[in-house]
Amino acid sequence: MSDSPEDKNTEVGNYFISNYPPFSVWSSDQKQIAIDIFNQAPTHDVDLGLYFHIPFCRKRCKFCYYRVYTDKNRNERDIYLDALLTELKTLSTQPALKDRNFDFLYVGGGTPSALHEDQIDRLGTEIRKILPLEKIKELTFECEPGTMTERKVEAIKRFGCTRLSLGVEHFDPHVLEENGRAHGTPEIYTAYEWVQKFGFDQVNIDLIAGMVDETDATWTDTVAKAIDMAPDSITVYQMELPYNTVYSKQILEKTGVSRVADWETKRRWADEAFSSFCKNGYVQSSAYTVVKADNNPGFRYRDALWTGADLVAAGVASFGHIQGIHYQNDHNIDPYNETALSGELPIYRAYKPSATQSLIREMILQLKLGQISTTPFQEKFGVNILEKWSTEFQGMQDEGMATIQDNQITLTNEGLLQVDGLLPRFYESEHTNKRYA
Repeated sequence: MSDSPEDKNTEVGNYFISNYPPFSVWSSDQKQIAIDIFNQAPTHDVDLGLYFHIPFCRKRCKFCYYRVYTDKNRNERDIYLDALLTELKTLSTQPALKDRNFDFLYVGGGTPSALHEDQIDRLGTEIRKILPLEKIKELTFECEPGTMTERKVEAIKRFGCTRLSLGVEHFDPHVLEENGRAHGTPEIYTAYEWVQKFGFDQVNIDLIAGMVDETDATWTDTVAKAIDMAPDSITVYQMELPYNTVYSKQILEKTGVSRVADWETKRRWADEAFSSFCKNGYVQSSAYTVVKADNNPGFRYRDALWTGADLVAAGVASFGHIQGIHYQNDHNIDPYNETALSGELPIYRAYKPSATQSLIREMILQLKLGQISTTPFQEKFGVNILEKWSTEFQGMQDEGMATIQDNQITLTNEGLLQVDGLLPRFYESEHTNKRYA
């Protein structure tokens, strides 16, 4: 799939770029290098984060491509938490983590808030018995409005959450239903009242531009309602169609027609949203996120991840990187549980990037922030990126996607709106056709 002017429709294929090289080059043949790196003392002094995956949902959204399960009962979820906590115990004994404190923690999914409140309490209590979280600076917990109860929000607060991210996606009831969201519009407001009652350092809401059956009117209304809620940050994604979603399968196997808005329309809607947010007290902090101008606590997980921090992954199908090695855990829950409960690291595949690939990864991810300087890359990698990619950066400037002044590269508004479409120009030749894998 391309987002070039010649191909504006939203076709099947990933668009959002979250890593380099693409995940498709990771291999089970290399998983031992990840296991080995955990058995070595750290050689790089970088921030350390923890991500763990809660793969349970009430239903699968029609655009979802994550590893989730909608058919697991209470007992099966308890078994998974047993495996997750056992994996954390195994990780805590690894030399790579010895005498290191975690700086940030991200609880993602799936739907972490699908857990019962006593499971959330158990998880929070047991994690702190296993890992050093005393110096943690940010703890993000993802929530779906329809899974929330007042007692559950209180449990999430006890868990230590400093950044609660609420998956609103849209406010129109028909759009929510058509796209397979489990919650309705009233549940958004009810959940948000509880979130405000217990108070969190930062509350983020997610929106998606271009969902099926979206219109100018429903999008404008959604943006207005988001502004009225006044969260600390708002994240807007543009709808895409990865291969393993319900919508993608319908297109490939049946209709052959995409009902998702085209890229030009989605960019217009995203642009209108960001413009409205910025007129109402927000400033843009990345290609996707705005934060309140007078209260910006930042997003440590994102910023650390994009600048080369270590990220320990726990849970089924979770992705991590440690001391320069990328890895993923087993991507099916039964073998994950079995391996984790046995006391072994449940690593499924891994990849060791070259120095150039690590440079490309950090550079393209940081471009999503809207501005980068050559200096950090020169100091860390010994490379002047404006010289190495002079043609590519000049092309972005000629196309009106970026401006270059001295050692600063700044994306224009147009560049920010389609940043994921710009990044593959920096790929090595062998990966240019693996952009969406």
